[in-house]
Parts: sequence; C-alpha cells; structure tokens
Amino acid sequence: MAQAKRRLGQHFLSDPRILARIADASGAGPGDTVLEIGPGPGGLTAALVATGARIVAIEKDTDMIPALRARFPGVVIAAGDALELDWRVVAAPVGRFIVTGNIPYNITSPLIDQALTPPVADRVVFLVQKEVADRVAAAPGIRNYGALSVGVQAVARVERLFRVTAGAFSPPPKVDSAVIRLTPLEHPLVPDGDRASFRAMVVGLFGLRRKQMLRALRELTRWDADAAAAVLAGAEISAGVRSETLPPAIFARLHRGLVDAGWAPD
Repeated sequence: MAQAKRRLGQHFLSDPRILARIADASGAGPGDTVLEIGPGPGGLTAALVATGARIVAIEKDTDMIPALRARFPGVVIAAGDALELDWRVVAAPVGRFIVTGNIPYNITSPLIDQALTPPVADRVVFLVQKEVADRVAAAPGIRNYGALSVGVQAVARVERLFRVTAGAFSPPPKVDSAVIRLTPLEHPLVPDGDRASFRAMVVGLFGLRRKQMLRALRELTRWDADAAAAVLAGAEISAGVRSETLPPAIFARLHRGLVDAGWAPD
C-alpha cells in the first residue's frame, strides 16, 4: 500500500467489505456522477467504479496521481486541493451528483460545509472521525449537540450509518471513525443567502451556551433587554432556555426574527 503522509492527515482504508458498504451507501449507479474527495491509493475508488457510475476524483497528493490514473483509466483524476476547487466545475455532473470520500480529520468541518454549500450535491457520504459523526447527528439536549449539529441539520437530513474501528486503517488513527450520509433538504430551514449570518448567529450563541437565552442574545447583538426580549417573544422562545436545548427549526425562526429586526453579524 502507498505510504500515508502525516502532514496530509492520510489514513488509508483497505478492507473491501467496508469500502463496498460505503459505495453502497452512496446509492451510486449507472447514469450518476460521483465525486470522490481524496482517493489516496484507490480503495474506495475501485468500489465506486464497480457501481457503474461515472467517477471523478480530487487528489491533493501528487505522488498518488500517476498510480491512480494507471489503475483507473476511466476515472477523471483532478490534481488539487478540494477546499480550493469548484466541485461542480471539476465533476461536470450528469445525472445525480454524489460526493463521497474518506476525508482527512483535520479538514472535516470545512469539507462538510463546502459539500452543503449551494449548488449542493444530491447526496453526500463521508467517512469521518466518530466524534464528528456524533456531533453532526446529535439531537437537542445531547452533550454533542452544538453549532455543527444545527448548521448541518438546518440544510440536510443526517444519517449516521456505521462505525469503522481505528484498526481498519493504515496507519491506524487514534480514534474510531463513522460513515455519515447527508441528503440536502428540498426546503432548507435557512435560505441560501442567509446561511452565513445564520452560521454566525448559531456559533455565537453556542459560544454562550451556558447562559440563558435572553442574556446570550443580548451579548450576541449588543441590544438592550427589551429589544432582545421582543425578538425572543416573536420567535416563541422562552428567555430562560439555553442554546443546547433548541432544535434547528427554532434557531431558524430566531434568525429570521433577528434579521427582520435589523441584526447583522459583525
């Protein structure tokens, strides 16, 4: 197997049964276009090719590219950083557009954010650090529930599919992983143009998660108590609740009230 590079956060998965499960979770088939992020030595690529879909891959490690192109002549291998490329331009999707990959732990959140930035794919299947999977799928009131949970669930249906132990990778990471599937909502809770300010609001409030909502909202907006209380009342949110108890739909309602009242992030 190719040598993993620590600086790129590489941990290669070679178990064909797990790779087949990930490819199956993507639901890819003939007529679909699949964009794989970080194919590495091509374990998942081979499983995706077997689905009959058209496969495009983005690989940052230039040492991997010659072997990938030789092994998969029918796969388009694009050299570059997935965080810096326009995925739809690279993939030029025909049919359903599916994004997948065993993604580096150190850039998981930015990749999830990019995957859910319009125009979105039809489906996203990522192998991520188990802790991240737990956070993405967490429900209100659960310890792992936070800004990442709200941000993703406001725009996508989240499924935590299965766990992959650290020993399945080479070299093994220090923690286990899990496969998540994200299906963008037909009607997102937040309009495309409001996502940046929604994210700023959610991150800001979770930074004040131990404070009751009226106090947290006043600190976020720098408004007086009456103005903050009026927005909470309009959104039907109790002044005494905390951010960690509110579901994404309530955050969306609060954001709409703040925007209507003239708030914008700094």
